[in-house]
Amino acid sequence: MSDPTPPAGADLSPAPAPQQASFQIEKLYVKDLSLEVPNAPQIFMQTESPQLEIQVRNEGAQFADGLLEATVTVTVTARAGEKTAFLAEVAQAGLFSVRGIPAQDLEPLLGIACPTILYPYAREAISDLVTRAGFPAVVLAPVSFEQIYLERRQQQAAAEPKIELAN
Repeated sequence: MSDPTPPAGADLSPAPAPQQASFQIEKLYVKDLSLEVPNAPQIFMQTESPQLEIQVRNEGAQFADGLLEATVTVTVTARAGEKTAFLAEVAQAGLFSVRGIPAQDLEPLLGIACPTILYPYAREAISDLVTRAGFPAVVLAPVSFEQIYLERRQQQAAAEPKIELAN
């Protein structure tokens, strides 16, 4: 039979368990909100339907150890002819807690997961803001942040200088 007594000096403490990966929302907030109706009240008499120009940007960075801040900025400009009917912009932000996630996975979290969570809040803020300004609600279409992320990665890869050695 074998001796159940461990050798002298052996470490009897259990092996540390690998850290469980976690990603969670800590705080959602409006970082910036603005509305301009430069041609009011005359713009309300326009019979021409305004044309919308929509811009969506997202950015993110590590805020503190284990915390990421991500921001989705949506800008909607409505023009009726040569006149601006309104300009509405919201920067919807959030703090996200990350633990046990490898560094190489943080960029996709900031580029895809975080903005996907934030965008519906930005859509709602824009719609509410435009309605409060006296215009019909603007319902923004869903956005694929995964597609935007992949396109950005392809552009970055194409922009990287290639070094060729001449023989």
